[in-house]
Amino acid sequence: MEAEDNVSTVIQFVLLGFSDLPNLQALLFGVFSIIYIIILTGNSLTIILSRLDPALQKPMYFFLANFFSLEICYSSFPKCRSAFSQNKSISYHSCAQQFYIFCAFADTKSFILAAMAYDHYVAICTPLLYTAVMCRDICMWLIVLSYFGGNMSSLVHTSFTFILKYCDKDVINHFFFCDTSLIEWLLSTYSSSVEIICFLVIIISYFYILLSVLKIHSSSGRKKTFFTCTSHLTSVAIYQGTLLFVYSRPSYLYSPNTDKIISVFYTIIIPVLNPLIYSLRNRDIKDASKKVLKPKINPS
Repeated sequence: MEAEDNVSTVIQFVLLGFSDLPNLQALLFGVFSIIYIIILTGNSLTIILSRLDPALQKPMYFFLANFFSLEICYSSFPKCRSAFSQNKSISYHSCAQQFYIFCAFADTKSFILAAMAYDHYVAICTPLLYTAVMCRDICMWLIVLSYFGGNMSSLVHTSFTFILKYCDKDVINHFFFCDTSLIEWLLSTYSSSVEIICFLVIIISYFYILLSVLKIHSSSGRKKTFFTCTSHLTSVAIYQGTLLFVYSRPSYLYSPNTDKIISVFYTIIIPVLNPLIYSLRNRDIKDASKKVLKPKINPS
């Protein structure tokens, strides 16, 4: 009975964060605060442009606006401040809630990337049917299913994690994850399967896109057609490539400090990079930005 009581004693976790770098706490806080402002500004401006500019009223930018909205939410974890604050504790239920939200955003992003790949496939492989296939209702359903799939996946992931009895293991060497190694293999297998399914959809879509591009006779036509996919491919490579590495890497490459660095990369650095990727590589977004930034000249 005493052992059973000990099993249920954990009511909160302590997230160590970057406590191993005490002299850099203030600097890291300042740097991450600036990065968060850049994330908020860059992603919000892209969302506003996609809503206001008539040239961006296309399914691709509808998906992109939802993707950037998730980027903002993904980077806005309230408990990430524990990485720098004195109070590094988080209650058991708050930890479960935060873990659920994080996984839901992460998996929904993967599903939306897969939906964007399908949109590219329809636009390039069946251009005459594009308007009919990618109508507003279909786009809405793809977004709804992405959010539904992300939340269901997160529910399974969180349930597996927090069904455990944690005993005295309440100190976690991370700054927002509350996972443990007891079921690491099960969670990694499940999580990687979700990412692999989304990745397979993307690979299959781009396989058919490549076949269609190769049928174009002019080299300039091939380059122009495939150029429309480069932003999405870059985003897929840096985001899903990172997640697949996290879930499928061999055990000898695991370490808590490495995990924290990787987590900073895909929760903070990638949301900074994506608006740059799409604004620098996408002509429609660049033209829309110029329209907004170009000063209004009143005719005399």
